[in-house]
Amino acid sequence: MNNPVKPIPCEIIDIKKESLLEYTFKVKTDIQPDHGQFLQLSIPKIGEAPISVSAHGEGWMDFTIRSVGKVTDEIFNKQVGDTLFLRGPYGHGWPVEDEFKGKHLVVVTGGTGLAPVRSMLNTCFENDGYVKSLTLISGFKNEEGIIFKEELKKWKEKFTTYYTLDRDKIDGWNVGFVTDYVKEVPFDSFDGNYAVVVVGPPIMMKLTAEKIMSLGVPEEKIWVSFERKMSCAVGKCGHCRIDETYVCLDGPVFNYTKAKYLVD
Repeated sequence: MNNPVKPIPCEIIDIKKESLLEYTFKVKTDIQPDHGQFLQLSIPKIGEAPISVSAHGEGWMDFTIRSVGKVTDEIFNKQVGDTLFLRGPYGHGWPVEDEFKGKHLVVVTGGTGLAPVRSMLNTCFENDGYVKSLTLISGFKNEEGIIFKEELKKWKEKFTTYYTLDRDKIDGWNVGFVTDYVKEVPFDSFDGNYAVVVVGPPIMMKLTAEKIMSLGVPEEKIWVSFERKMSCAVGKCGHCRIDETYVCLDGPVFNYTKAKYLVD
């Protein structure tokens, strides 16, 4: 029987600078996660951190990481050919096959919230007819914080896109918050056959969900993903627990009918 908490050494095969503070690390691995799941990345004697999978394929997996603490700072010191330790995948990802496939999909992201939906977006892009349509509203604080620049440009070819910066003005980008642009989505034309995904900081998800519901969207059509400090990732330590809910086990993806109650 495999040990669910035993880290596996994996070789870093590529490192890409995405923005001022975010890098994407590609590792060699046969692990095949579902869209939206996370893994625990660790460095011996330093610690570990839960990181969502931003892309995966045959024999590899991407993690887009923001340098914000001891473990991630140490990961940023790694070079191609070095080793990262992985365990997982954990949690419930996006219900792509059951809830999204064949529907009009609306995805709203803030900042690095684009990372947990990147692999799902690429699946929709690469498979014509996988969804009826896809609307992507993606916002960043400033130009220096933009990630996945090449894919943002590529997705415009097939998706309806609204890319926005909080205040910066640059060619091809809107100015403002993602909540300013959800009113542009023609929900009434979808005949109820749609789903909405919202990912970003907690306050952004709350305000965006409220704005979307004010347009007549039922809460059961909205899905969000929580970022928590998952330590054990198997529901034993309680670090990610909110009331009776273990985010590592029951999430990180939640329908908004449940997510609206998950407040610290």
